[in-house]
Amino acid sequence: MNKKLLFLLVVCIGELFVTNAQAQKFDELGKTPQMGWNSWNKFACNINEQLIRETADAMVKLGMKDAGYEYVNIDDCWHGERDALGFIHPNKKRFPSGIKALADYVHAQGLKLGIYSDAGETTCAGHPGSLNHEYQDALTYASWGIDYVKYDWCDTKGLNPQVAYTIMRDAIKKAGRPMLFSICEWGENEPWKWAKDVGHSWRTTGDIYPCWNCEFRNYALSKQNILRILDEQIELRQYAGPGHWNDMDMLEVGNGMSINEDRAHFSLWAMLDSPLISGNDLRNMSETTRSILTNKDVIAINQDKLGVQALKIFREKDFEIWVKPLEKNEWAILFLNRGGQSLTYTYLWLPLHDNLSNRSLDFDKTTYLWTDLWAKTTGNTRQILKAEIAPHSVLMLRLKPIH
Repeated sequence: MNKKLLFLLVVCIGELFVTNAQAQKFDELGKTPQMGWNSWNKFACNINEQLIRETADAMVKLGMKDAGYEYVNIDDCWHGERDALGFIHPNKKRFPSGIKALADYVHAQGLKLGIYSDAGETTCAGHPGSLNHEYQDALTYASWGIDYVKYDWCDTKGLNPQVAYTIMRDAIKKAGRPMLFSICEWGENEPWKWAKDVGHSWRTTGDIYPCWNCEFRNYALSKQNILRILDEQIELRQYAGPGHWNDMDMLEVGNGMSINEDRAHFSLWAMLDSPLISGNDLRNMSETTRSILTNKDVIAINQDKLGVQALKIFREKDFEIWVKPLEKNEWAILFLNRGGQSLTYTYLWLPLHDNLSNRSLDFDKTTYLWTDLWAKTTGNTRQILKAEIAPHSVLMLRLKPIH
């Protein structure tokens, strides 16, 4: 089939399936929050095929693949131009071998390749977006072997987000290749209320910034710190679950915060079932950063198949307690010190009930063995817990019932 005929077919398919009530996302994907790497936080537009290949190599060599990371995602600026029929091509200087060859390389490492586009005419960096080319782009991505699509929201004035994202969802489904669909609409139109059947995850806030509690502003651009993003999740847990996750944006572990802040950031994203998409330079990260990103005990909290986002049960000034029900009547408890001074806390193991999961913790009836997921120390709930929590840090425990 020549390109002209293919283009006409794409247009017809697009018109048919936009209104097809039976169209849906690939439901087999995203049963637990997706894990991987994305180029934007560290490299922005300074990307090329060598970086992606070397990152895939590092993901395998440094144990991230073994820890559960599987997606290597190219963000904005991979784009070249559209041809006369409207099909998108990669930038020839940055990706001279083409995206298909790059996907083949990543797949050969046992990993998956992701790509980026935008619901508007242009991406956030000014490259060709997918507006009016959704079915063409989805077919192109499928032919390249793409496994993940991050879909942004720049240059979209006058567009309805639910309609725009549904069109791309339908296009991906019709293209026939399972691709995880990551909605990056920044939470501006409350996607948690309408995107469950559209995407596998949706951003709940603006872009992240590697800072514990400061504000970044550059003209009209505002990026959000760790604590601000955390605070915006409080009312959203009811919308998350297997196949549809609240996305707190990509991880900033290894991008300039302190060790305690990196551990706390990673722990909180794990507790709240956010996708774990690292955003650092994997090729040159420190052993400390690697050990944080590959902490399998913390990752297991995020990947628990029950899929219930953590609940904040207590806050007093800079101190918070979060709990998360897990499979097999297990629980995770996180104690957070938001402030700049060390805190000493005594926890009396009071009973609690989570209405969302209908799970209860009754320490009078059941004794739990706890494990500190960072220090690897253990104890049990027959004894009062006394802990000192460093500034900008967490104590994160997993509780298993003693039978």
